Amino acid sequence: MLENKKIGFIGAGVMGKAIIGGLIESGFVKKESIFASEINQELANNVSNELGIDTSTDNKKIAEGSDILFICTKPFVMKDVLDEIKNNLTENTLVISIAAGVSSETIEDCINKPVPVIRTMPNTPVLVKEGMVALCRGKYVTDEHIELAKNLFEQTGKCIEVPEKLINTVTGISGSGPAFMYLIIDALADGGVKKGLPKKTAIELAAQTALGAAKMILETGKHPAILKDEVTTPGGTTIAGLMTMEEHGIRSALAKTVQNTAEKADELG
Repeated sequence: MLENKKIGFIGAGVMGKAIIGGLIESGFVKKESIFASEINQELANNVSNELGIDTSTDNKKIAEGSDILFICTKPFVMKDVLDEIKNNLTENTLVISIAAGVSSETIEDCINKPVPVIRTMPNTPVLVKEGMVALCRGKYVTDEHIELAKNLFEQTGKCIEVPEKLINTVTGISGSGPAFMYLIIDALADGGVKKGLPKKTAIELAAQTALGAAKMILETGKHPAILKDEVTTPGGTTIAGLMTMEEHGIRSALAKTVQNTAEKADELG
């Protein structure tokens, strides 16, 4: 657990709340050490009631009181937020940004002082401690800062460091990826419904299968193609399904999905 560290969040929307909830659930951070700001009092009150943390509408207050400051705003308001709080930041404040497409250099230029900035791309499964977080370091970040950020995010799933030039590609795979997985799971479930399964049952089957397949990859270390072949009996049901997927271009569609998502992240920058 972090001792005597105050963790602030500017913005507590879906992603911000997922990170806060994951940290609290892990027990690694006391909820009394977490503070958040929102754009109006009603939203701030809702976050406070939902998560049991102190909230405010004053971004400067949150920035000034934080040892670690998460900026969880939309990319298009990042510059305005940084202009508002930059005088409340010090060289001892570790800034962690989750804004898609906004480079650490852009953030550093806005702050205009040697404040350490870590740019990250988390995803919403941090709420259930199955998140995937990639981070990259700004020019004032030390190994100690990276270790601190990793310790935080590893309470909510997995965390890796990547070169910043690859972070938008990460967005295409894991940042936006849960939405793609939800669509796939829902589609598999619809196939079951078509053949008579109740939707709730079909979703449970599809979701647990996706979870199990992912764990097989992560825990065995085997390439997905090898695991696929291990399930595929000559002339059997699985190869019939796989051929259907290939005929409909699923492989190329998913690869193109990642490419287009990454390019959109580039545009946001």
